[in-house]
Amino acid sequence: MTPHIAAKAGDIAETVLMPGDPRRAKWAAETFLKNPVLVNEVRGMFGFTGEYKGNRVTIQGSGMGMPSLSIYANELIKFYGVETLIRIGSCGAMQESVKIRDVILAMTATSLSTPSRGIFKEINFAPCADYGLLRAADDAAQKRGASTHVGGIYSADVFYDERPDLNELMTRHGILGVEMEAAELYNLAARHGKRALAVLTVSDHLLTGEALPSEDRESSFGEMVEIALEAAFA
Repeated sequence: MTPHIAAKAGDIAETVLMPGDPRRAKWAAETFLKNPVLVNEVRGMFGFTGEYKGNRVTIQGSGMGMPSLSIYANELIKFYGVETLIRIGSCGAMQESVKIRDVILAMTATSLSTPSRGIFKEINFAPCADYGLLRAADDAAQKRGASTHVGGIYSADVFYDERPDLNELMTRHGILGVEMEAAELYNLAARHGKRALAVLTVSDHLLTGEALPSEDRESSFGEMVEIALEAAFA
């Protein structure tokens, strides 16, 4: 047990999917896993372990933002022996070619800063996804006929930013979408020699102002979850 995860040794699988919303973790586990068992509910951050096509997998909420994600990813890696961590979450589109409900596979994650900044100091480390996971996720998406984009994303420090110039700069440089967790997940995976990937569903659009209602963000992202699960066990 850790300060934030009450699971016992062996309760958590080596492969973990990490949605930000704990209710999305509950929905995904009950929808896609066989015999899901609640293994964590500390601070209401649900974690469930079950099976997907005969493979053990845990779906554990991470909370919003890189500091919260860092807590859960660190504890999963250091105390529970997790080898593969896949973020499943929503993002905002930053290109006209990216549409609402499209899936983004994050090859790289740009950021202003992350919780790892104190370690890197003057180094501008470029965190990226595990290539094997990225390739497997793209293959799974193509088989499903999903509208998918592979490329760079932006992991922001804040949800309500006041930097339209920064968003314009990201769009100009081909950044596909913005979210708040992937860059630090990729940093931690690189540091500890683990596999990581972010599979994201576009829930809103920074250029058009379109947005999905909150209930859809919580429970309608099945395509993203299936792509992540297929990639994890390819």
